[in-house]
Amino acid sequence: MEASTLLPAVAVFSLVTVEFGGHALLQLTTVQNGTLTPLRERSFRAGHAHAGVLLILSLVYFLYLPRAGFSSGTEWLFGILLLAGVLAQSGGFFLHLALGTEGHSSPGTHLTRGGALLLAAALIALGVGLVQHL
Repeated sequence: MEASTLLPAVAVFSLVTVEFGGHALLQLTTVQNGTLTPLRERSFRAGHAHAGVLLILSLVYFLYLPRAGFSSGTEWLFGILLLAGVLAQSGGFFLHLALGTEGHSSPGTHLTRGGALLLAAALIALGVGLVQHL
């Protein structure tokens, strides 16, 4: 099985969790108004938004990955790197929601930054591969 076949399916199924998160956020901000502190609400919104946008980005990424001319193993490496970055960056906001305090870094802050680095590495690798195969 190819990375560009299985990993997009993982991303599509992951979007269902983003839908559930949207429903949960709506419940917490409307029906159970006041359940979240302002910091937790901001962290929830940021994690939810990043997860959705980055998963859609991953679907585009997987359309272009086969065009970069990478070996099968390299496609798997960069595809997993991208999805790990999506999970880390958006998940870091949720970790900060649980552990963070206003105006201070937390393990969630570090996880979000690490996820951004993984995403950047995967995107740069794809860009280089695409340029090399013009």
